[in-house]
Amino acid sequence: MDRLRGWPASMAEGPVGLRPLRLRDVRDWRDTRLRNAEWLRPWEPSNPETPLFRTGLGPYVSMVGTLRREARQGLAMPWVLTYEGRFAGQLTVGAIVWGSARSAQVGYWVDGALAGRGIVPTALAMAVDHCFFTTGLHRIEANIRPENHASRRVVEKLGFREEGIRRRQLHIDGAWRDHICYALTVEDVPRGLLVQWRRTKNSAARRSESSPG
Repeated sequence: MDRLRGWPASMAEGPVGLRPLRLRDVRDWRDTRLRNAEWLRPWEPSNPETPLFRTGLGPYVSMVGTLRREARQGLAMPWVLTYEGRFAGQLTVGAIVWGSARSAQVGYWVDGALAGRGIVPTALAMAVDHCFFTTGLHRIEANIRPENHASRRVVEKLGFREEGIRRRQLHIDGAWRDHICYALTVEDVPRGLLVQWRRTKNSAARRSESSPG
């Protein structure tokens, strides 16, 4: 596939937004990651031969160049997460496979100062719907370390199915780590994942309002 259908794409749901990653995001990206180094280190894929966090701009420029090239080749969709219009993190749909698979993997991170506001599940729901109903993918996977309970709660709240352990799948924080595979197919969300997520949030809000204070 030479070009992704529906890419580049920007979208929003309330204060949460997704837009394509740009070279000029470099300082926001670097500053946010440096400030969140300890928050991100246990969960971020790393190269076994090089450090994960650096103060220079070179790693970012290289990453953006690679992701933009993969986007042009139909292999990735690299988004910036925004909250109230400001840089809040990153969400990338990558490892896209076409042919008879039409599958992809999703990864994300958010500024720790903004955690707990529903940013990631909202953004992930938007991204999955775009992948399924605009781009034409059939299956999305999220592979998460068993110890990363916050990230696991995100996909579990959205109804991703747990499909087992992938042994020593990625190099993270100095070692090869196991990951739990979670997945959704388009048949799981015929009306869209964002609609399902809105219902979940509204139901939780009603339960909270009816609880004795």
